[in-house]
Formats: sequence, structure tokens, C-alpha cells
Amino acid sequence: MTRVDYYNDPNAPKANSIAVAVSVFIQDDESRILMIRRTDNDLYSIPGGQLELGETLAEAAVREVQEETGIKCEVIGVIGLYSDPKHVIAYDDGEIRQEFSICFRANPTGGRLKTSNESAEVLWVTKGDLTHLSIHPTIRLRITHGLNEANETYFT
Repeated sequence: MTRVDYYNDPNAPKANSIAVAVSVFIQDDESRILMIRRTDNDLYSIPGGQLELGETLAEAAVREVQEETGIKCEVIGVIGLYSDPKHVIAYDDGEIRQEFSICFRANPTGGRLKTSNESAEVLWVTKGDLTHLSIHPTIRLRITHGLNEANETYFT
């Protein structure tokens, strides 16, 4: 399924749904950030996805990281709660979702990089590499907050 992200766009379609989602900020021992290139919009992102029935938020975060990247991880904290109604995501099935995502901080615990049907590319990137990647502004915000070691939880 393809998607189009709208942000601060007065011509964006009106949201008709909201769903709980997670995103995960992970750095390795060299301070590189785990990123994917999404197959649904071709943008670079930190891993994440939708909460499924029967799982906790932390379980969803661990599952999504492993599914999208091949990396196993352990959740160690919350970076922020992102619910900006000016960010809507239009899917090709007619769903138009308002952003709602809990961004976790996690440590890698094993696995090896591999792509999936949701990730065309999986890579570790340095902070300097971020400027060269096409990343949605709301994901850049999460990365900025993840790089901030102040441990203050962001919320909208």
C-alpha cells in the first residue's frame, strides 16, 4: 500500500482515522542511527509501525524493528508522544490517518541488517549522513529529540 504524507498543507485531505503507532530510535556502539528507506513512500525513516491487538507498546516497538530491519532490540525509554493534527497520512485505500506515534529509545541486542516488504533499504547512518537523506520533517523531529540526551519526554 502506498502513502502520501501531508504536513502543514492547507490542501491536505481531512483525517478520517487515527491509530496507535510506534517508532524506534536506536543507536549502535558507534552512535550511528538505525534507518530504513520505506517502500510505501520512498522516504528514510526510523523503524516503526502500528500497534497490534494483544501486544504492549514496547512489544510492538521490538516487533516492528525486527520485522523491518532484522535487528533485535530492547526498549529503554520514551523519547516522545507525537500527535500533530497537521500531519496526515493518506493511504491508497482511502484511509486518511492523523499522526499518533509513541517514539521509543532502544538499544540493539543482536540480529543483522535485512530488508523487508516495508523497507527497501536498511542502514546505520551517522548524524552527518542525515542531511543527505530524504526524511519527512516529523521523523527528523523524532531523530533530533532522540539525539538530545536530556531525557525529557517530548509531547504535543
